[in-house]
Amino acid sequence: METLYALGLGYLLGSVPFGLLLTKAAGLGDVRNIGSGNIGATNVLRTGNKGLAAATLVADLVKGFLPVFLAGQFYQGYGLAEASMGPMAAAALGAVVGHCFPVWLKFKGGKGVATNAGVSFGLGWPIGLAYAIVWLSVLALVRISSVAGMSAVVAAAIAAAAFGYEQFIPVLAVIAGLIIFLHRQNIQRLIAGEEPRVGSKK
Repeated sequence: METLYALGLGYLLGSVPFGLLLTKAAGLGDVRNIGSGNIGATNVLRTGNKGLAAATLVADLVKGFLPVFLAGQFYQGYGLAEASMGPMAAAALGAVVGHCFPVWLKFKGGKGVATNAGVSFGLGWPIGLAYAIVWLSVLALVRISSVAGMSAVVAAAIAAAAFGYEQFIPVLAVIAGLIIFLHRQNIQRLIAGEEPRVGSKK
């Protein structure tokens, strides 16, 4: 039951479409009608409002971190330090699935990269740090958001193995597979040499 509660909490928090809510509140309309139609920070950036894109990024990160953190704190508080690993993993999966498939938007959401960054920090700061370093480094190097995001989600699973968080490898691997699957059109554009770079007008 603890795992199911954590999964539900993760889904509910993860499903809050901050990109959509913030752009509408700023009077910029529906972010789903521009660019890729995505509700994430990268597409919010296409509105031309960098501050709003940054706010979306932070909000999506927090909604990934919070349910994982709460699951760990709550169940460890009941003396279930080892058992809490199940709820923490469930909250992590729920948060990413909620962002990607929010019930409020007919299950059409984002691709989960920023939310999974928050999840990674919630599971363990070394995982989150590795995620952030790879994400930002690849983004700075190639300036292609999809490449940076996919690299980071794979790095999280590798970091879990490298830094002693083996219990979280399965959920991070599942999340990585989901996020890469959601980037399948980006992969096709990459192969065709048509994937836009961050900051480009195209």
